Amino acid sequence: MRKSRGKSLVIRNCSVPSQLRCKNPCKSPTAMGFLPVAIAFSYGQHSKCADLLNSYSDSILVIRNKTYHIECQSVDDTTMAVRMVEYDFAIALEQATKKGRMYEMDFPESCVIYLRCSSATPDRLEVKVNLPNGDYFIYEAKVVKVQNYTKDVIFQKKLLFFLPYYIMRYEKSLKEISQDSEKLIALLKEYEDIRRYLEEELFQDNQSVLYADLIDLMKKISNYILRKEEIIRKGIGDVMGGKVLELESERLLRIGRAEGKAEGKAEGEFVLGELITKLFAAGRASDAELAAKDAEVRKRFYKEFGMID
Repeated sequence: MRKSRGKSLVIRNCSVPSQLRCKNPCKSPTAMGFLPVAIAFSYGQHSKCADLLNSYSDSILVIRNKTYHIECQSVDDTTMAVRMVEYDFAIALEQATKKGRMYEMDFPESCVIYLRCSSATPDRLEVKVNLPNGDYFIYEAKVVKVQNYTKDVIFQKKLLFFLPYYIMRYEKSLKEISQDSEKLIALLKEYEDIRRYLEEELFQDNQSVLYADLIDLMKKISNYILRKEEIIRKGIGDVMGGKVLELESERLLRIGRAEGKAEGKAEGEFVLGELITKLFAAGRASDAELAAKDAEVRKRFYKEFGMID
């Protein structure tokens, strides 16, 4: 499609579903992870484009045959517009298809998530691409500013992966909050609301592992941001559960290893750990809990996964 000079063809490459919650490239009918979690996936192709994506791109997801590209930035990077064109072109090139003598490339839906932003951070990234024949088009990528999302909007849109970075909304006013008891109480009340919401939503859906991971990440990031604000850091730590939570998956794996040793088998520790890993990968956290503690249940799951005859 061509446009004469002075007019532009705008490619709006910007919509991001509220359920997109995954880290690293993967293919799935639904996105069930969330950004701070590292999952072991790779592209597999051996090319300069694939190497570029594996080395620099944050997240690429293929959901119901549609590709999404998400970059996460902790600060406003003025080079992101050009980088997004580079990454998106590389993604499209890797997935190009040939029809006769013509190749067809589908660019991904993409956006940049800014954990921090300022008044200078744009609402969208734009690059003007000039073509040899005098035409041009504007390439756009959406910008999402996490600091602009209140807890109520996060809950409404189910953007739970924003919660670990929630403290960044208050990063510029931490001194003021630490010296004002009313503002401190208001902040702690927000975190109390967040914790209660997660308990109600995730435990009802039998997602205790996701709950534990989110709480742990919220505390770790808050502890870093608040490293010089002891009063606020202690207050949020108490509200979110006091002592540092252990990740549920790690806890069950440790229980499983102990049970494997107790069974008196040299390979017991490894086999049970492998079973628990398989159950977690299948989204069966409650079954993993049972397997870690009950020998009869373990045998049933061993057979289900073909680990014993």
